[in-house]
Amino acid sequence: MAGRGYSIFDTGIGRCGIAWGDLGVMGVQLPEAREIDTRRRLFQLFPDARELRPPENVAIAIEGIAALLRGGDSDLSDAALDMTGIPAFNQRVYQLARTVPRGETRTYGEIASALRASGAVYSVAQAIARNPFMIIVPCHRVLEAGHYADKISPNGGAISKRRLLSIEGTRPTASKTLFDVLLPVASPRPPT
Repeated sequence: MAGRGYSIFDTGIGRCGIAWGDLGVMGVQLPEAREIDTRRRLFQLFPDARELRPPENVAIAIEGIAALLRGGDSDLSDAALDMTGIPAFNQRVYQLARTVPRGETRTYGEIASALRASGAVYSVAQAIARNPFMIIVPCHRVLEAGHYADKISPNGGAISKRRLLSIEGTRPTASKTLFDVLLPVASPRPPT
């Protein structure tokens, strides 16, 4: 690979984008409402990347992403990622998130505990929210406490974690209701 490039490709959920450099994949963009918005987001994130035919290793990652988004099984663990500029803690979170098997989920707290940083739940959530490697680093499999499928990161396009988990065949997670948000859980009173 010489220099930075990007490519737009078809998937079962729309036209996604991927950017790469000499060290590997720099980012994956899930589809926005319109392809032009997906392209715009890639340009904002990687302004020096040019639209190119992907090199073989990136083409393999594209095939794997497309397969997963069709509901198929694909192993993206060999996809090289360019983590230049990504904080060391976030790198550790992404490495651990890549080990969460298809069809399973973990909570931010479980990831923090596995990293021996149990007080860092918020930091794990922030790292997941900043994940530039959608699908390759399956941040949709890392959920908030109670296994609620919250929003995907701001760079995730218009796709929700719930939809990605559904595509993978993971049982739908419970949704917060208005009552979960507004009403505290009351303990039952003993009969008098």
